[in-house]
Amino acid sequence: MDDAELKHLQSWIGKQSVLTDTLPNFPVQALASAFDHSVVLNRGGTLPCPWHWLYFLPTPTHTGTGEDGHPKKGGFLPPVPLPRRMWAAGEMRIEQPLIIGEVAEKTSTVKSVEAKTGRTGPLVFVNVLHEIRQRGQLCISEQQNLVYREAPKQRAELLAGKQATEIADFTREVTPDPVLLFRYSALTYNSHRIHYDREYAVNTELYPALVVHGPLLATLLVELIYDTIPGATIKTFAFKAIRPTFDTHPFTLCAKRNGNELSLWTVDHQGNLCMTANATID
Repeated sequence: MDDAELKHLQSWIGKQSVLTDTLPNFPVQALASAFDHSVVLNRGGTLPCPWHWLYFLPTPTHTGTGEDGHPKKGGFLPPVPLPRRMWAAGEMRIEQPLIIGEVAEKTSTVKSVEAKTGRTGPLVFVNVLHEIRQRGQLCISEQQNLVYREAPKQRAELLAGKQATEIADFTREVTPDPVLLFRYSALTYNSHRIHYDREYAVNTELYPALVVHGPLLATLLVELIYDTIPGATIKTFAFKAIRPTFDTHPFTLCAKRNGNELSLWTVDHQGNLCMTANATID
Protein backbone atom coordinates (compact mmCIF):
# COMPACT_ATOMS: atom_id res chain seq x y z
CA MET A 1 0.00 0.00 0.00
CA ASP A 2 1.52 3.33 -1.06
CA ASP A 3 1.42 6.57 0.92
CA ALA A 4 -1.32 8.11 -1.24
CA GLU A 5 -3.64 5.15 -0.71
CA LEU A 6 -3.02 5.12 3.05
CA LYS A 7 -3.62 8.88 3.20
CA HIS A 8 -6.97 8.37 1.44
CA LEU A 9 -7.98 5.74 3.99
CA GLN A 10 -6.88 8.01 6.84
CA SER A 11 -9.30 10.68 5.57
CA TRP A 12 -11.96 8.54 7.32
CA ILE A 13 -10.43 9.39 10.71
CA GLY A 14 -12.98 11.39 12.69
CA LYS A 15 -15.95 10.07 10.72
CA GLN A 16 -18.92 9.34 12.98
CA SER A 17 -22.05 7.23 13.00
CA VAL A 18 -24.91 7.66 15.47
CA LEU A 19 -27.46 4.89 16.03
CA THR A 20 -30.34 4.63 18.48
CA ASP A 21 -32.04 1.50 19.81
CA THR A 22 -34.83 0.75 22.28
CA LEU A 23 -33.02 -2.37 23.57
CA PRO A 24 -36.05 -4.66 23.19
CA ASN A 25 -36.47 -7.94 25.05
CA PHE A 26 -36.37 -10.38 22.15
CA PRO A 27 -32.60 -10.41 21.38
CA VAL A 28 -31.81 -10.90 25.08
CA GLN A 29 -34.31 -13.74 25.46
CA ALA A 30 -33.12 -15.36 22.22
CA LEU A 31 -29.43 -15.29 23.21
CA ALA A 32 -30.30 -16.57 26.69
CA SER A 33 -32.11 -19.49 25.04
CA ALA A 34 -29.15 -20.16 22.74
CA PHE A 35 -26.97 -20.35 25.87
CA ASP A 36 -29.48 -22.60 27.71
CA HIS A 37 -30.04 -19.98 30.39
CA SER A 38 -32.87 -20.57 32.82
CA VAL A 39 -32.88 -16.95 34.04
CA VAL A 40 -35.35 -14.70 32.19
CA LEU A 41 -34.14 -11.16 31.46
CA ASN A 42 -37.04 -8.72 31.16
CA ARG A 43 -37.71 -5.07 30.39
CA GLY A 44 -36.33 -2.89 33.18
CA GLY A 45 -33.56 -5.35 34.01
CA THR A 46 -29.87 -4.74 33.44
CA LEU A 47 -28.16 -5.96 30.27
CA PRO A 48 -25.27 -8.40 30.84
CA CYS A 49 -21.83 -7.58 29.43
CA PRO A 50 -21.19 -7.62 26.45
CA TRP A 51 -24.74 -8.25 25.28
CA HIS A 52 -24.97 -4.70 23.90
CA TRP A 53 -23.46 -6.30 20.77
CA LEU A 54 -27.02 -7.50 20.06
CA TYR A 55 -28.11 -3.90 19.45
CA PHE A 56 -27.32 -0.83 17.31
CA LEU A 57 -26.94 -3.09 14.27
CA PRO A 58 -26.39 -1.55 10.82
CA THR A 59 -28.76 -2.98 8.22
CA PRO A 60 -27.13 -2.73 4.78
CA THR A 61 -29.32 -3.50 1.79
CA HIS A 62 -28.85 -6.69 -0.18
CA THR A 63 -27.17 -4.76 -2.98
CA GLY A 64 -25.07 -2.96 -0.38
CA THR A 65 -23.65 -6.27 0.87
CA GLY A 66 -20.49 -7.85 -0.53
CA GLU A 67 -19.99 -11.44 -1.67
CA ASP A 68 -18.51 -12.38 1.71
CA GLY A 69 -21.59 -11.11 3.55
CA HIS A 70 -19.95 -7.98 4.97
CA PRO A 71 -21.38 -4.57 4.05
CA LYS A 72 -19.68 -3.18 0.95
CA LYS A 73 -16.74 -0.94 1.73
CA GLY A 74 -16.64 2.83 1.80
CA GLY A 75 -19.48 3.67 4.16
CA PHE A 76 -18.73 4.43 7.78
CA LEU A 77 -15.54 2.33 7.65
CA PRO A 78 -12.75 3.19 5.18
CA PRO A 79 -12.61 1.16 1.91
CA VAL A 80 -9.54 -0.88 2.81
CA PRO A 81 -8.63 -2.87 -0.35
CA LEU A 82 -7.53 -5.99 1.56
CA PRO A 83 -10.36 -8.57 1.38
CA ARG A 84 -10.31 -10.29 4.78
CA ARG A 85 -11.67 -8.38 7.76
CA MET A 86 -11.80 -9.56 11.35
CA TRP A 87 -12.54 -8.09 14.74
CA ALA A 88 -9.09 -8.66 16.19
CA ALA A 89 -9.36 -7.09 19.65
CA GLY A 90 -11.43 -4.82 21.82
CA GLU A 91 -11.68 -3.30 25.25
CA MET A 92 -14.53 -1.71 27.14
CA ARG A 93 -15.33 0.07 30.35
CA ILE A 94 -18.83 -0.23 31.81
CA GLU A 95 -19.63 2.97 33.69
CA GLN A 96 -23.17 1.85 34.44
CA PRO A 97 -25.32 -0.97 33.10
CA LEU A 98 -27.73 -0.50 30.22
CA ILE A 99 -31.41 -0.98 31.04
CA ILE A 100 -33.38 -3.36 28.84
CA GLY A 101 -36.32 -1.70 27.09
CA GLU A 102 -35.07 1.89 27.33
CA VAL A 103 -33.84 4.08 24.49
CA ALA A 104 -30.05 4.27 24.15
CA GLU A 105 -27.74 6.01 21.68
CA LYS A 106 -24.40 4.77 20.32
CA THR A 107 -21.89 7.18 18.79
CA SER A 108 -19.10 5.52 16.81
CA THR A 109 -15.95 7.37 15.71
CA VAL A 110 -13.09 6.20 13.50
CA LYS A 111 -10.01 6.99 15.61
CA SER A 112 -7.09 5.67 13.56
CA VAL A 113 -6.05 3.84 10.39
CA GLU A 114 -2.60 2.23 10.29
CA ALA A 115 -0.74 0.01 7.80
CA LYS A 116 1.68 -2.69 8.96
CA THR A 117 3.27 -5.90 7.71
CA GLY A 118 2.70 -9.21 9.48
CA ARG A 119 3.60 -12.88 8.99
CA THR A 120 0.84 -13.23 6.39
CA GLY A 121 1.67 -10.02 4.49
CA PRO A 122 0.26 -6.48 4.51
CA LEU A 123 -2.21 -5.52 7.24
CA VAL A 124 -4.39 -2.49 7.88
CA PHE A 125 -5.68 -1.75 11.39
CA VAL A 126 -8.75 0.42 11.94
CA ASN A 127 -9.58 1.56 15.48
CA VAL A 128 -13.14 2.62 16.29
CA LEU A 129 -14.42 4.18 19.51
CA HIS A 130 -18.02 3.39 20.53
CA GLU A 131 -19.77 5.34 23.28
CA ILE A 132 -23.22 4.24 24.44
CA ARG A 133 -25.44 6.58 26.43
CA GLN A 134 -28.77 6.15 28.13
CA ARG A 135 -30.74 8.90 29.86
CA GLY A 136 -27.93 11.23 28.80
CA GLN A 137 -25.33 9.32 30.82
CA LEU A 138 -22.31 7.47 29.42
CA CYS A 139 -22.83 3.75 30.07
CA ILE A 140 -20.20 1.98 27.95
CA SER A 141 -16.99 3.20 26.32
CA GLU A 142 -15.54 0.64 23.92
CA GLN A 143 -12.52 0.50 21.61
CA GLN A 144 -12.84 -1.89 18.67
CA ASN A 145 -9.78 -2.93 16.66
CA LEU A 146 -10.42 -4.24 13.16
CA VAL A 147 -7.71 -5.82 11.02
CA TYR A 148 -7.74 -6.29 7.25
CA ARG A 149 -5.43 -8.70 5.46
CA GLU A 150 -4.95 -10.51 2.17
CA ALA A 151 -6.85 -13.69 1.35
CA PRO A 152 -4.76 -16.87 1.04
CA LYS A 153 -3.92 -17.86 -2.53
CA GLN A 154 -3.99 -21.58 -1.79
CA ARG A 155 -5.10 -23.95 0.92
CA ALA A 156 -2.49 -24.41 3.63
CA GLU A 157 -2.15 -25.56 7.22
CA LEU A 158 -2.59 -22.89 9.88
CA LEU A 159 0.64 -21.46 11.22
CA ALA A 160 1.87 -23.13 14.39
CA GLY A 161 -0.04 -21.93 17.42
CA LYS A 162 1.07 -21.03 20.92
CA GLN A 163 0.28 -23.65 23.53
CA ALA A 164 -1.71 -22.55 26.57
CA THR A 165 0.40 -23.16 29.69
CA GLU A 166 -1.35 -21.24 32.49
CA ILE A 167 -3.34 -23.28 35.02
CA ALA A 168 -6.97 -22.17 35.23
CA ASP A 169 -9.03 -21.83 38.41
CA PHE A 170 -12.16 -22.80 36.51
CA THR A 171 -12.94 -24.09 33.04
CA ARG A 172 -15.86 -25.05 30.85
CA GLU A 173 -15.91 -27.07 27.64
CA VAL A 174 -18.08 -25.84 24.79
CA THR A 175 -19.09 -27.87 21.75
CA PRO A 176 -19.87 -25.43 18.93
CA ASP A 177 -22.30 -26.41 16.20
CA PRO A 178 -23.78 -24.76 13.09
CA VAL A 179 -27.04 -23.99 14.91
CA LEU A 180 -25.34 -21.94 17.62
CA LEU A 181 -23.21 -20.14 15.03
CA PHE A 182 -26.23 -19.40 12.85
CA ARG A 183 -28.30 -18.12 15.77
CA TYR A 184 -25.50 -15.82 16.92
CA SER A 185 -25.02 -14.57 13.36
CA ALA A 186 -28.75 -13.84 13.12
CA LEU A 187 -28.95 -12.09 16.50
CA THR A 188 -26.00 -9.83 15.68
CA TYR A 189 -27.05 -9.34 12.03
CA ASN A 190 -23.66 -10.67 11.00
CA SER A 191 -23.98 -12.12 7.52
CA HIS A 192 -20.27 -12.92 7.11
CA ARG A 193 -20.52 -16.30 5.40
CA ILE A 194 -17.56 -17.94 7.15
CA HIS A 195 -19.81 -18.47 10.20
CA TYR A 196 -22.72 -20.35 8.57
CA ASP A 197 -21.94 -21.18 4.92
CA ARG A 198 -19.58 -24.15 5.10
CA GLU A 199 -19.03 -24.42 1.34
CA TYR A 200 -18.04 -20.75 1.13
CA ALA A 201 -15.85 -20.91 4.25
CA VAL A 202 -13.98 -24.00 3.03
CA ASN A 203 -13.82 -23.49 -0.73
CA THR A 204 -13.64 -19.70 -1.09
CA GLU A 205 -11.94 -18.41 2.08
CA LEU A 206 -10.02 -21.71 2.44
CA TYR A 207 -10.74 -22.28 6.12
CA PRO A 208 -10.92 -25.91 7.29
CA ALA A 209 -14.47 -25.48 8.67
CA LEU A 210 -16.95 -22.88 9.91
CA VAL A 211 -15.30 -20.16 12.01
CA VAL A 212 -16.61 -19.47 15.52
CA HIS A 213 -17.25 -15.72 15.90
CA GLY A 214 -14.67 -13.82 17.94
CA PRO A 215 -17.43 -11.85 19.75
CA LEU A 216 -19.18 -15.14 20.58
CA LEU A 217 -15.99 -16.48 22.16
CA ALA A 218 -15.59 -13.23 24.11
CA THR A 219 -19.21 -13.36 25.28
CA LEU A 220 -18.81 -16.96 26.42
CA LEU A 221 -15.71 -15.99 28.42
CA VAL A 222 -17.76 -13.38 30.27
CA GLU A 223 -20.49 -15.99 30.77
CA LEU A 224 -17.88 -18.14 32.51
CA ILE A 225 -17.38 -15.29 35.00
CA TYR A 226 -21.13 -14.91 35.59
CA ASP A 227 -21.55 -18.69 36.03
CA THR A 228 -18.69 -19.17 38.50
CA ILE A 229 -18.85 -15.88 40.43
CA PRO A 230 -22.56 -15.27 41.13
CA GLY A 231 -23.44 -11.59 41.44
CA ALA A 232 -20.28 -10.38 39.70
CA THR A 233 -20.52 -6.99 37.99
CA ILE A 234 -18.16 -6.52 35.06
CA LYS A 235 -16.38 -3.15 35.17
CA THR A 236 -13.79 -3.62 32.40
CA PHE A 237 -13.29 -6.28 29.76
CA ALA A 238 -10.69 -6.61 27.01
CA PHE A 239 -9.98 -9.42 24.55
CA LYS A 240 -7.59 -10.31 21.74
CA ALA A 241 -8.06 -12.95 19.04
CA ILE A 242 -4.93 -15.10 18.64
CA ARG A 243 -6.00 -18.00 16.42
CA PRO A 244 -9.26 -19.06 14.67
CA THR A 245 -11.60 -21.50 16.39
CA PHE A 246 -13.62 -23.91 14.25
CA ASP A 247 -16.87 -25.79 14.70
CA THR A 248 -15.40 -29.27 14.19
CA HIS A 249 -14.12 -29.79 17.75
CA PRO A 250 -14.96 -28.66 21.30
CA PHE A 251 -12.98 -25.80 22.82
CA THR A 252 -12.37 -24.85 26.44
CA LEU A 253 -13.08 -21.60 28.27
CA CYS A 254 -10.56 -20.88 31.04
CA ALA A 255 -10.28 -18.29 33.81
CA LYS A 256 -7.89 -17.50 36.64
CA ARG A 257 -8.92 -15.11 39.42
CA ASN A 258 -6.70 -12.75 41.40
CA GLY A 259 -9.00 -10.74 43.68
CA ASN A 260 -11.19 -8.55 41.47
CA GLU A 261 -9.08 -9.21 38.38
CA LEU A 262 -9.46 -12.16 36.05
CA SER A 263 -7.30 -13.56 33.26
CA LEU A 264 -9.32 -15.48 30.68
CA TRP A 265 -8.48 -17.50 27.60
CA THR A 266 -9.83 -20.11 25.19
CA VAL A 267 -8.01 -23.28 24.13
CA ASP A 268 -8.78 -25.46 21.13
CA HIS A 269 -8.75 -29.29 21.07
CA GLN A 270 -5.00 -29.28 20.32
CA GLY A 271 -4.14 -27.06 23.28
CA ASN A 272 -3.61 -23.95 21.14
CA LEU A 273 -4.33 -20.56 22.68
CA CYS A 274 -7.09 -18.97 20.57
CA MET A 275 -8.27 -15.92 22.52
CA THR A 276 -6.97 -14.07 25.57
CA ALA A 277 -8.92 -11.65 27.72
CA ASN A 278 -8.93 -9.88 31.05
CA ALA A 279 -11.66 -8.43 33.19
CA THR A 280 -12.20 -6.54 36.42
CA ILE A 281 -15.28 -7.09 38.57
CA ASP A 282 -17.09 -5.66 41.55
